Amino acid sequence: MSEHQIDLMIKEDILTVMRNLYRRGLVSALTGNVSVRVPKTDVFWITPSGIFKGGLRADDLIKMNIYGDIIEGGNKPSSEWRFHAAIYRARPDVNAIIHAHNPVVLALNIAGVRLDLSLLSEVMIFVKGIEYVPYVEPGTEELAKLVAEKALLGVNVVVLERHGVVAMGRNIYEAQTIAESIEDLATVQLMSNLVKFLYSQSI
Repeated sequence: MSEHQIDLMIKEDILTVMRNLYRRGLVSALTGNVSVRVPKTDVFWITPSGIFKGGLRADDLIKMNIYGDIIEGGNKPSSEWRFHAAIYRARPDVNAIIHAHNPVVLALNIAGVRLDLSLLSEVMIFVKGIEYVPYVEPGTEELAKLVAEKALLGVNVVVLERHGVVAMGRNIYEAQTIAESIEDLATVQLMSNLVKFLYSQSI
């Protein structure tokens, strides 16, 4: 398969996943980002900044290397390209990254509740661990450094306080599964805690 054909496939996958995430409410009109590494290279495709995430086109995407150089594309890359690049530098096994704004995960995080991976069987299959990063200004080198340090611990989810979720996968559909599974887990955990509370009040 030619380099051009690989690029076309990667871009189509990114567009599909962004539409899926938008429909699930895990990204909004102008927030959230996705990237995919070109196999066995130091190059990746990433979504742009400032363009409606539910209606991206292939020509909107940007091709970069892991050192921050733009190779192809006329748009500005996501403001979070730094931590995408930092993860790819740190983790050769990661080929796709999703940064979503999972509302229930963030609600629990703001409330000081850590996610319990043991609650859902599918989560235990896909999620290899969660690390947490305290609030740091988005788009900064400091945030990229902290995220990469957590990624080096071997986890595939990093929760960013008051910001969102970083899901890492061997491919983009695994990363999507992880991002969605974490939101499912947070929803179940929230609902189960609420049911326990209501039951305790009725006794």
